[in-house]
Amino acid sequence: MTTTLRPERPEEPVPGGGRSRRWQICVNGRPVGGLRTTALPWGTQWWGEISELEVTDGRGRGRGTVGALAAEEVLRGWDCSRVDVRIPTEATAAIRLAQALGYTERMRNMAKHLDRAPDLPAAGLTTRPIGEAEFDDWLARAKAGYLHDLGASGLTEQQARAKSDTDHQHLLPQGPATPDVALRRLYDPEGTPLGSLWVALRQSVLANGAPLAWVMTVEVDREQRGRGYGRALMLLAERECLAAGVRDLGLNVFSSNTVATGLYDSLGYRVTHRVLGKSLL
Repeated sequence: MTTTLRPERPEEPVPGGGRSRRWQICVNGRPVGGLRTTALPWGTQWWGEISELEVTDGRGRGRGTVGALAAEEVLRGWDCSRVDVRIPTEATAAIRLAQALGYTERMRNMAKHLDRAPDLPAAGLTTRPIGEAEFDDWLARAKAGYLHDLGASGLTEQQARAKSDTDHQHLLPQGPATPDVALRRLYDPEGTPLGSLWVALRQSVLANGAPLAWVMTVEVDREQRGRGYGRALMLLAERECLAAGVRDLGLNVFSSNTVATGLYDSLGYRVTHRVLGKSLL
């Protein structure tokens, strides 16, 4: 039997100049499932994604494996140098398949439903918006931290810089004046800066139509680490969300960052998806 991909729909444009297409997985010309390939430009490079992979007929016969490998060839033909898959954490069979094909986990998506505004864990802590005067310095530090985490997750330096530049330009097009963004710095009672927070207050919409906010960065100043200020910044993020009328908050955490993962676990965040990737070169 021959397993192939057949276009299910015309190719679709993706905002930012990307491309996407839905495919049928076919055995001897008969549809047995489907998947989607997406390519996104990051600087001079292209980054691939495989999503919506499902075998509807004949599971356990290797059809998902062949479909995924064929999707990788499509993405190579679209000049992608890497590919990611984002898998619900409960889909253990899909995670095992990805690992068998050489994918390694580089990131987790976590989320929490917010019931009430928490108190900050220490008295006297205050916050101020990050304004124009300090935005460039804050952005340079945010990019440096992001580059470090991207490199630790398996990206090359060129890939990390391309993704960092693209993401920050897309998410903060108007700098500190970008709508629905909370940029905050945390201070102790003496006015010493402790760390900073960036939350996209309406990053996306859940299946029930409710808005979902997203923690983009949480950074504690190096000399202040280990004193509980990361927890204070996360509680501040929850307060910002509830003040904006948003009751669901999500975040990405790189799998190598075990300290951050432990913090989010202790605050009641649960893993919703795992992001695995590999090089296509």
